[in-house]
Amino acid sequence: MTMAAIVMMSACTAVGCSGQNSVVYFTKDITPESLVSIYEALGVNSEGKRVTVKISTGESSRTNYLRPAFIQNLVQTLGANIVECNTAYGGSRGSTEAHRRVIAERGFNGIATVDIMDEEGEMNLAVTDTRHIKHDIVGSHLRNYDLMVNLAHFKGHAMGGFGGVLKNQSIGMASSSGKLYIHSAGRSTSRWMSDDQDGFLESMAAAAQAVHNYFKKDGRNIVYINVMNNLSVDCDCDGSPATPQLKDIGILASLDPVALDKACLDLVFSHQSVAGDDASPLIRRIENLHGTHTVEYAEQLGLGSQQYTLRDLSQSSGINSSKSSTVNLYNVYTLDGKKLLTNATTLDGLEKGTYIINGEKRIIK
Repeated sequence: MTMAAIVMMSACTAVGCSGQNSVVYFTKDITPESLVSIYEALGVNSEGKRVTVKISTGESSRTNYLRPAFIQNLVQTLGANIVECNTAYGGSRGSTEAHRRVIAERGFNGIATVDIMDEEGEMNLAVTDTRHIKHDIVGSHLRNYDLMVNLAHFKGHAMGGFGGVLKNQSIGMASSSGKLYIHSAGRSTSRWMSDDQDGFLESMAAAAQAVHNYFKKDGRNIVYINVMNNLSVDCDCDGSPATPQLKDIGILASLDPVALDKACLDLVFSHQSVAGDDASPLIRRIENLHGTHTVEYAEQLGLGSQQYTLRDLSQSSGINSSKSSTVNLYNVYTLDGKKLLTNATTLDGLEKGTYIINGEKRIIK
């Protein structure tokens, strides 16, 4: 993976960007030490804070959740609890009792206190966008923390197209009924309704913004990390996920969740696939479910910006400077799914019309 494959933008509308690109840090080194280093690069002081790390505990031991041995250094360096919420689909984590058995079996109790946030009820967070959901329903224990590390495993997802920090912050932090509320685009807190795909994606963006806004008030704070390893087309909520066909990429972190998920999407869509290292299954999963819309809509809501600068901290590469590549690689499809261009450096030659370019619908005039 060359850093020249990343799209570098110019202006920035994200909160805290001060007229400059949102900064996304990158390291190709996927180690416990690199996870701590990339957190430290964000420059967020945890001293005196009640800190928690939000992860997924995984639906089964076969899933690709982030293992305790990998996250232990970060969690213990911060003196943090780990937080999770119960699922809405039953399975191995559908109740607090069952979820605690899973947590013990996976070994998370051995590295930190694990708090199931909706164990003792729920609380509502205000949403800025009420188009679908009127509030965000999260576990009541969320109020016990001043600093949250949203630590997500970036991968595909059978309903959202992909899962990164935006999904980990919306579906992942919602209570069981809150999950149903988001999935149904605000129509139910008691049953599955999945017939409004864009409404679901937009509800995720609105819920993620609600959590972000909550942690940006009253002296609280929140930071974002995506780990791009074991890149299956399936989520860690799938007990039998498809075998990853794309090789591990690295760890990325930012104070801007939109920029972070966008940078990870760019790494996937611009990947130059070869035998044994193929991004196309994950790209198809994202495109088929309009997954990039979550990021686009989150930007529209003002949660962050898709414009960013990537800074490579990789020890193995010896690179510590900002990357400002102007080289874009394009994967272009017709609206009916026929691929026209693969990793093209220019869109010259395309006839006038509407295409899917790097997962987004664009009009060529």
